[in-house]
Amino acid sequence: MSKPRYQQKEWQKEMKIRLDVNNMFASQVGEEHGFTPEDIEELEEELQTAHEAIREAKEEGELGFMELPETQKDVARRIKESAAEKRKEFDNFVVLGIGGSALGAKALRTAFTHSYKQEVPRLFVSDNVDPANFKELLEALDLEKTVFNVISKSGGTAETMSQFLIARDLVAKELGIDKVAEHFIATTSKDSGKLIEIAQREGIETFYIPENVGGRFSVLTPVGLLPAAFCGIDIEELLAGAEYMDRICAVDDVWKNPAYLNATLQYLADQDGKNISVMMPYVDKLKDVADWYRQLWAESLGKEKDRDGKVVNVGPTPVKALGTTDQHSQVQLYMAGPYDKVITFLTVDAYGAEVEIPQEYSDIEEVSYLGGHILNDLITTEQTATELALTKNQRLNTTITLPEVNEFTVGQLFYMFELQTAFAGELYGINAFNQPGVELGKNYTYGILGRQGYEERKEEYEAKAPKDDGLII
Repeated sequence: MSKPRYQQKEWQKEMKIRLDVNNMFASQVGEEHGFTPEDIEELEEELQTAHEAIREAKEEGELGFMELPETQKDVARRIKESAAEKRKEFDNFVVLGIGGSALGAKALRTAFTHSYKQEVPRLFVSDNVDPANFKELLEALDLEKTVFNVISKSGGTAETMSQFLIARDLVAKELGIDKVAEHFIATTSKDSGKLIEIAQREGIETFYIPENVGGRFSVLTPVGLLPAAFCGIDIEELLAGAEYMDRICAVDDVWKNPAYLNATLQYLADQDGKNISVMMPYVDKLKDVADWYRQLWAESLGKEKDRDGKVVNVGPTPVKALGTTDQHSQVQLYMAGPYDKVITFLTVDAYGAEVEIPQEYSDIEEVSYLGGHILNDLITTEQTATELALTKNQRLNTTITLPEVNEFTVGQLFYMFELQTAFAGELYGINAFNQPGVELGKNYTYGILGRQGYEERKEEYEAKAPKDDGLII
């Protein structure tokens, strides 16, 4: 039996993703906004310190996401077996999660399932608590054919646990209390939190999130792997792609390490006043990767204080766009607005389909020139034309190219962005793995809704300054 393709070295090389940073340098965009190799060399000490910090943290087990390509191999096999059994019984897999518990699954669904056909098995990701939207989802489901995957490391996520309580009540009432365990899966912490307690009490099948992996870094844990496997996505190839990128990024030479190089250039751009990071895929299959990246970049790098407790208020602002769609909505700003952005294009060599444009209306030059081309020509030409126009206008931009959209290339992309984020955190001197700004809002919510232990936050809420009715018109 031949090896799976992701274990074949020649195929791996063919599927290596490419980072092109030419248009970040003065040789392309000019000296006013572009960088020089010397700018990076001047950071040599900081770059080496950052690399050593990453290496030491990994050795001490603090960077769990770097361990996943290896540690999740056995987990992936169990997930595949469970998903295969679930597909025999269920047509619908519903993720109840928010933020890092949902965005990875959404990105994988978009990348690897049909964009329009609602084919069985179907994956739904319910990542908000808009009551009308959640009610419509529940009304659309055949409960007997639906399994709910509740994802919360702590078991205390208000949005997720509210959805769970509602869905559990519905299953208990319509199918019977004895059916609850069959229709739910819990993805949570093994040793702490309340969801594991509930799962054990109910007899719900459980998968575990490693303790040293935070939510926004968890796509390559059961958080992302289980929903993907239910849809038939090859999760072993996904992990193999991440493992391949891990090997590429094992070097300390920033010029040979795509995660380090991209982090360094994004950091330099931010220090130069270009604090908006735009991710613009020119392939619909990757549009939700931009959404996933937006959380990764924002929550990890947007920090009030550095590691020493000094107030620094750092962090680039991530923005998502889609080519060619947003050429007609955002690119005007990118071309002519402030010099405060770096645009990252996501492109592919092969789209996986070719659609020919018919030759018609020969008497109308403005239309007929399109005939004889294929849509692939149009979208790739528009991307390269936009790239050239930005470069001519001295706007910094980079391009990441996937040979094709498959599990191996997307696994590389996920891992590269995660390591890039960790490395950037070291350059900023901040903790890239906490989110104190998010926690404060959560704590106010807990207090207002009456959760024990958060009475002080409720008092603060009730004592807030009243609004001026004159400013509500």
